[in-house]
Amino acid sequence: MKNLTLIIPAKEESESLPTVLREIENFECNIIVILHSSDLATINSIRNFECKIIYQKNKGYGDALIEGINAVKTEYLCIYNADGSFDPKYLSEMLIKCETNDYIFSSRYLKEGKSDDDTVVTKVGNYIFSLLGRIFFSLKLSDILFTYILGKTKSFQSLNLNSLDFCLCVEIPIKAQRMKALYLDIPSHERKRIAGFKKVNEFRDGFKILVYMMKLFFKIKK
Repeated sequence: MKNLTLIIPAKEESESLPTVLREIENFECNIIVILHSSDLATINSIRNFECKIIYQKNKGYGDALIEGINAVKTEYLCIYNADGSFDPKYLSEMLIKCETNDYIFSSRYLKEGKSDDDTVVTKVGNYIFSLLGRIFFSLKLSDILFTYILGKTKSFQSLNLNSLDFCLCVEIPIKAQRMKALYLDIPSHERKRIAGFKKVNEFRDGFKILVYMMKLFFKIKK
């Protein structure tokens, strides 16, 4: 997997990130960790691991991913969580399927997929946003907010992403669909996070994503 780079946004993940990095050591892929220079606890927790660190200039989940994506030099990249919720066993399958696709999206809601970290609110929210994605943008995805995504680096970089917050979750598939990219979604198991709290505020960020999708939809109609 030397042609693959994992992009890991890691805000205050000192408890979980070392475990995540140990788990993927044998996959022989490149690793980019994006965090703030003030996050000394996380920085110190990974000082003995072989990975590239990018110190985020601004704030936001989307901003961290954009900085990471723009820094990738390998043929493929994958967005990868620092909290232990993503299972690396899917990387090989995703990489193989990406040879004939631009993106591979993981889904917790396809048959054989599941989540150990879902709540009623997040499950209902994901269903609604995925439905809106199908209705408004013809997206053939069952889990639009899940960011375990592997794709060709050139395809990612061609999206010209600009959402600095969690709206990036929907910006990626919507722009990919607009550009007539080839993509698949495959079942995945979201594991319980190792430590810490969700960075997403279910209601506040959910509202932001809804407004963002509406703006994109009506922009198409002009």
